[in-house]
Amino acid sequence: MVENTNVIVVGGGYAGVMAANRLTRRDGVAVTLINPRPAFVERIRLHQLVGGSDDAVVDYQEILAGGVGLVVDTVTRIDATGRRVTLASGGTLDYDYLIYAVGSGSADPSVPGAAEHAYPIATLEEARRLRPVVDAAPAAAAVTVVGAGPTGLETASELAELGRKVTLVCGEVLGPYLHPRARRSVAGRLAKLGVTVVEGPGARVTGVTGDAVQLADGRELPSGVTIWTAGFGVPDLAARSGLSTDALGRLLTDETLTSVDDARVVAAGDSAAPSNLPVRMSCQSAVQLGPQAAETVLSRIAGEPAAAFDVGFFGQCISLGRRAGIIQYARRNDTATGVFFHGGRPIAMMKEAVCKSTVWQLRQEARRPGSRNLWFKDRQRQELRRAKVGEAPTVTSRPA
Repeated sequence: MVENTNVIVVGGGYAGVMAANRLTRRDGVAVTLINPRPAFVERIRLHQLVGGSDDAVVDYQEILAGGVGLVVDTVTRIDATGRRVTLASGGTLDYDYLIYAVGSGSADPSVPGAAEHAYPIATLEEARRLRPVVDAAPAAAAVTVVGAGPTGLETASELAELGRKVTLVCGEVLGPYLHPRARRSVAGRLAKLGVTVVEGPGARVTGVTGDAVQLADGRELPSGVTIWTAGFGVPDLAARSGLSTDALGRLLTDETLTSVDDARVVAAGDSAAPSNLPVRMSCQSAVQLGPQAAETVLSRIAGEPAAAFDVGFFGQCISLGRRAGIIQYARRNDTATGVFFHGGRPIAMMKEAVCKSTVWQLRQEARRPGSRNLWFKDRQRQELRRAKVGEAPTVTSRPA
């Protein structure tokens, strides 16, 4: 009797769920998903949780294939030599292959006072901690959102639409990803919502106190609630486990998403750094990397060469409150173009459709493993990789 091949997926976010579901495509593969929470978190809706329009969670039963076993726990160490993981509860689990999909969270802020007085919003627990703080703040209390990427724009808009007095501190520029014309459109919408936008050379935050935000140019902004959306970090599990990482802590892999240290460890999502040229952290890349990481494992099980991954971007879809938004199109290498759509309810409905379609993709992969196979090749990234191939990490194509 042939024994099952045991595959552990560490992390139940967008990449992890897609990977776990794809693995069920092959008979004889036992898949275990380990995640610290009993429900899937829609990170693209966390600003809605803070505003009260969504709970940002989905039952795993709705999006996981029936053959995937769910373990609600946290992996504290990966023993690549012994092929086992240690759990926070004290137990261990053995594996034949492991997919590292631990995702990302809030970066530790280096600004004095930010860790003590500002509220991050990158995880479910952080958003849940922030919501009652916002609800309890007086209606006239100043709310300051630090960071003008998509999360900052969406959070500021969401709260301003609820009548909050919001200041958005951008640093150098509002919406740095956006095309200049799209940026002007977003600025117009924020103005209509009453959001005060602070940007320019002196708009870098240098300090946070319990009731103010201090800027590089000496200004001090009153702030009853300060929300921190500036930057993402990754868990240090790979580094703690002795695996090679990039400067941010992402697992270093080759172009098949395989760890440079161990051919039985494969990475996907925000915590992967293929060839030390990681793609942008986003659910958009995660739902592409997850299935491809699983395909690498399935190829290894079958004794076949694993394929190099492909990821491409279409742009960003950003909500600006419940009644407006903007869709910024991009080249496949993730650089914004001059093509964008902005407006009221029609764009807000499209943004909602995008959020729903992401969960639909997870559900579809659970029902029909292998159905998500449309990858958009980023040729510019491939050119960058070839240019540095002499220093790119390599790994054997077969497990030891």
